[in-house]
Amino acid sequence: MRRFIENLLRSAINETVDKAITRAIRDQYGENLFEMLPSGAKTGPINLMEIAMRAHHGVPVPRPLGSPLNFSPWEKILFSPVHLFRFPVPEQVGIDTSVTIGPAAKKPLTVSIPILIAGMSFGGALSKRAKIALARAAALAGTATNTGEAGLLREEREAAGLLIGQYNRGGWLNTPEKYRRLDAIEIQLGQGAQGSAPQRTSAKRIGEDFRKVFGLREGEDAVIHSRLPGVDTKEAFIGLVRRLKDETGVPVGLKIAATHHLEKELQIALEAEVDFVTIDGAEGGTHGGAPILQDDVGLPTLYGIARAAEYLAKKGGTGKVSLLAAGGLVTPGRMLKAIALGADAVYIGTAAIMAMIGDQIVETLPFEPPTSLVVYDGKMTDQLDVEKSAKNLFRFLNACVMEMEAVAVTLGKTSLADIAKSDLCTLDPFIAKAAGIPLGMVAPERQDDFFEGTDYLFPAPRAEREGGQDFLQ
Repeated sequence: MRRFIENLLRSAINETVDKAITRAIRDQYGENLFEMLPSGAKTGPINLMEIAMRAHHGVPVPRPLGSPLNFSPWEKILFSPVHLFRFPVPEQVGIDTSVTIGPAAKKPLTVSIPILIAGMSFGGALSKRAKIALARAAALAGTATNTGEAGLLREEREAAGLLIGQYNRGGWLNTPEKYRRLDAIEIQLGQGAQGSAPQRTSAKRIGEDFRKVFGLREGEDAVIHSRLPGVDTKEAFIGLVRRLKDETGVPVGLKIAATHHLEKELQIALEAEVDFVTIDGAEGGTHGGAPILQDDVGLPTLYGIARAAEYLAKKGGTGKVSLLAAGGLVTPGRMLKAIALGADAVYIGTAAIMAMIGDQIVETLPFEPPTSLVVYDGKMTDQLDVEKSAKNLFRFLNACVMEMEAVAVTLGKTSLADIAKSDLCTLDPFIAKAAGIPLGMVAPERQDDFFEGTDYLFPAPRAEREGGQDFLQ
């Protein structure tokens, strides 16, 4: 009987496929289902679906977790192990993984590992259970978590050993009774996935707990403005930084989206005497933003960090102003390469969320997306196991640091902070030239010879060629 049914199904499937192929061959393209394949190949499946979504809703599509595009060619950068000219670190010698953020502040922030949990807000992005899990994992790992653009969530403050809070464009954490409870203050002026564009959460999506933490009236939308309220001039920003530093003593920093105007932005940050700068590359995640902002705005993380580190060094800020990298750093290799390029520590967001819910997504699939476990208005947030999530993320952080330590050993470095550009190489001459990384295809003493005569590939800015002012001024 079983064999009979199998043969019957096999025959039916064979006949159906034969008819479908025959029809696809005979039908004109305009009447042919096969037409979906070249159309889909032309637009791409993601763009095809987002076209349909825009047509249906008539408003920007709030895509979660950031751009699917990989702008930073991290895979073209490699670490250079040592054997004789400098010896690897003996296995019994420990690797220093600690980092001090804002060393010039009255109360510097020291973390045990160079991986921080990125700013993902309660309400605007994540549920209370998700925020508590992130905070507990960070505390277990001896690192800091970040409030995101939100008010001060009591449960997060209690669960976090170290909490960085965002002085934000919504104004929800911008009062002394709130920011004085923080271990560091990050003035949030933008992010990689959205630049400095405004954002709005409709009142109909805001529950009672959300309203309470944000200090909103019933029926009031939560609005993130394009500018920080009251900061409309460079002088006002400088005054804000200095006031927060005087009032709290904790490190006060600036978070911005990576931009081609980076050096001009950093110059003002240095004038304000910030203790740290967070550069969020174009690969940065978000709770939900317009695809055009995610795909077409900003500067890739790799180049943003390399340029920021170079500028800080040029201005004497290295060792005084901490540099934090964010945006698409989903593997320990990318994290460590960002540190080698000059970052003191890195933020992770999407990777942290995925690590947290990795073994719980079976609860959502196949009928709900995994994010429904963690986003504020997700259908399954009450099913997130906080303890399991915290342990998952802690183990992920521990594994990442162990992998980074293994690289430090083979580089002959006893501290992750000592890993630098000289420990890297690349096979891409454009990356070598742009980021100041040794070109791996030729010996160190032949680097200049290789690039000699290639000015046409790497032209100087026009003002520089014509003897004009520096192009950044």
